[in-house]
Amino acid sequence: MIRVITLNVNGIRSSLKKGLYEWLAAQDADIICLQEVRACLDIVSKEPFQLPGYHCFFEPAQKKGYSGVAIFSKKKPLKVQHSLGFELSDIEGRYIHLEFKNINFASVYFPSGTSGDERQQCKYEFLDFYEKQLTKIKRSKKPWVICGDWNIAHKKNDIKNWRGNQKSSGFLPEERAWLDKIFDQKGFIDAFRAVNQEPDQYTWWSNRGQAWANNTGWRIDYQVVSPELVESVHRASIYREQRFSDHAPLTIDYRGVVIE
Repeated sequence: MIRVITLNVNGIRSSLKKGLYEWLAAQDADIICLQEVRACLDIVSKEPFQLPGYHCFFEPAQKKGYSGVAIFSKKKPLKVQHSLGFELSDIEGRYIHLEFKNINFASVYFPSGTSGDERQQCKYEFLDFYEKQLTKIKRSKKPWVICGDWNIAHKKNDIKNWRGNQKSSGFLPEERAWLDKIFDQKGFIDAFRAVNQEPDQYTWWSNRGQAWANNTGWRIDYQVVSPELVESVHRASIYREQRFSDHAPLTIDYRGVVIE
């Protein structure tokens, strides 16, 4: 069995002060994927941002204090891929993946369109490009676990106020249809929903009002897996007892899977 955790930290320095690394150390995860790290390599390559017992890999944005992703792995990978080959993603530090002999893991931070039409268009362009990447992944016959903030709530039970957000970026019909295509046509699996169909299961809450206290959230953080891993999804949980970020950690255990 392996354990994989994904979390948008909304600034690794802030989340570190809130006890994130102490919590992570206690989880004994094999793979930890982080998004929105918002720190340059000069910072994260030193203590205290290197988690003991893990090989830590970061991909920052060119713009300081913006975006950035990371993966921590107990086992040393055969290869680290720092770019996606898509300019927006590569400049903004939105992708990194680790390759092992028998399985790959990615940390992805999808663009948000909440700031306006221009960024929403960038988001659609990213979705078009990444769909092609997923097609290649499917053809590779190698299992993948793709973690990250996908910035899309898929179904009505993935967002508290679905009626009021049908014209909001992150719950637009076009975005949701794109996820339909990824799951229904291409066969990728939303690992959380493979074992948990309950409503009110969210991973992000606005800082406005009492969203956190009232659990008025969105489920926009995913572990998306290759079809051959669906039977391995054993247990999934969203951790809310501590708050490290405006997102919550998503932990999934995969039974019968080893990293070679």
